[in-house]
Amino acid sequence: MTYDYIIIGAGSAGCVLANRLSANPDNQVLLLEAGGPDRKLEIHIPAGYAKLHRSEVDWGFETEPQAQLYDRRVYLPRGKTLGGSSSTNAMAYIRGNHEDYNDWAKLGNPSWTFDQVLPYFKRSEHNEQLDQLNPNYHGQGGLLNVTYNQKYRSAAAEAFVASCKAMGIPENQDVNGAEQEGAGYFQFNIKDQKRHSTATAFLKPVLSRSNLKVITQAQTQRLLIENDRAVGVEFLLAGKTQQTAKANREVILCAGAFQSPQLLMLSGIGPEVELKKWGIEVKKALPGVGQNLQDHLFVNASAITHTKGLNHALKPLSQLQYLLQYAISKSGPMTIGPLEAVAFTKVFKDNDRPDLQLHFAPIQADYNTDLHNWKTLPTVDGFSILPTLLKPKSRGYLGLRSTDPTAAALIQPNFLSEEHDLKILVEGIKLALELMEQSPLQAITKSRVTPPTKGASEEAIIEHIKRRVETVYHPVGTCKMGSDEMAVVDEQLRVWGIEGLRVVDASIMPTIVSGNTNAPVIMIAEKAADLILGN
Repeated sequence: MTYDYIIIGAGSAGCVLANRLSANPDNQVLLLEAGGPDRKLEIHIPAGYAKLHRSEVDWGFETEPQAQLYDRRVYLPRGKTLGGSSSTNAMAYIRGNHEDYNDWAKLGNPSWTFDQVLPYFKRSEHNEQLDQLNPNYHGQGGLLNVTYNQKYRSAAAEAFVASCKAMGIPENQDVNGAEQEGAGYFQFNIKDQKRHSTATAFLKPVLSRSNLKVITQAQTQRLLIENDRAVGVEFLLAGKTQQTAKANREVILCAGAFQSPQLLMLSGIGPEVELKKWGIEVKKALPGVGQNLQDHLFVNASAITHTKGLNHALKPLSQLQYLLQYAISKSGPMTIGPLEAVAFTKVFKDNDRPDLQLHFAPIQADYNTDLHNWKTLPTVDGFSILPTLLKPKSRGYLGLRSTDPTAAALIQPNFLSEEHDLKILVEGIKLALELMEQSPLQAITKSRVTPPTKGASEEAIIEHIKRRVETVYHPVGTCKMGSDEMAVVDEQLRVWGIEGLRVVDASIMPTIVSGNTNAPVIMIAEKAADLILGN
């Protein structure tokens, strides 16, 4: 099998690239996905989100024991199906702060300023509420649907936004517009009350193209490198049959921040010491492969509400009632995911951008709740405010556990190894507790469930954080873009020293963006398509 382009990973970036590269009928494109088709019903129902974790559509990774978190291993879901994590995430559409991209430019990537990436955000976007927003920052007519939820909004979410305003956090109708700071409602990748993943938006409409071949259940084993050039891939089909595909032009890695560096190392591209440790022939020594791992962390502040109907409890009878409502009229709580409202603010007021994000969920989480496991979701109405560390200083790394491509990599993020990160989360919890004291939220609150009450000691808050903090599933940085000695790709996303090989996914981010990462990854793929095609 010979193609012009081979794309590894049909996730948020891979589906975009498959669409754009195959638009020219002269380009023969192969898209390989280790997971299966996105047929699982819960993928497409927004509230089905909670049933996707630890299922057949989730890689279900976890970290090494974290020294600052009482040696806890932290769960790291990643989508394993067409659409990748865009088929399993919370559907939030957040671009990050303008200055995040200007930072990338200052780090040796001059064509990645905000002004230069904005057209790629707009290219993808079909914003349903463009008439209410600044058209300088949004698009209409793109393939990816972006919308505020128009069918359902809980009173608890409205109380959160009102409480933010009472605290001096301004209301912001559009955190993806001119200014990020403020409180408002999430925009989502939802269309007609169904999840709008990159598989649905970009891939399925073009599956009939004769020059595009998509193979699922195809796990790439290694890249084929000859004379410092990527010439193809070896992959395992359905866990049994070894196959080889050749690329005339490029191999494009879109396997994500964990598996893209893992595949590079298994193919002989990476830190020389790591490769020799596993007896892998060094094709190209690149010390930055697997380094620079960053992720967002958040922790819950939760309460029980005293009035029914303010949000949606998740007891089995409620689930059945809401599912019937969804099936009949595509309305009600099943039309949204776990998130509703959001705020961006500053802990350190002299910062040039927000350093804290507050996710708001109409679900309460006590110490017995595992939000990754449907069986332990709460059955009592409530809400959670989730202070989120936006710009972590802690850095981790990814290494190999073995030379088996089907084995998970060693993931060591070193969470909270920098004091700055813990300080932001401590201040975030204090802010969340103050928000609960504002009259709009206080009026609907029956009791607190976690963490310690307002006025608790800093030690008690730190204890809560270390026992409850989780990631927001935004790993980035492990194949960073730049020109320094630790860079893995240049600003055109070409792997340094290897021709015909690019990386296009969250791993290329030199620094993490200030917000949810799915929309930026789609933007990266849009820009990469132009770079690859020479547009």
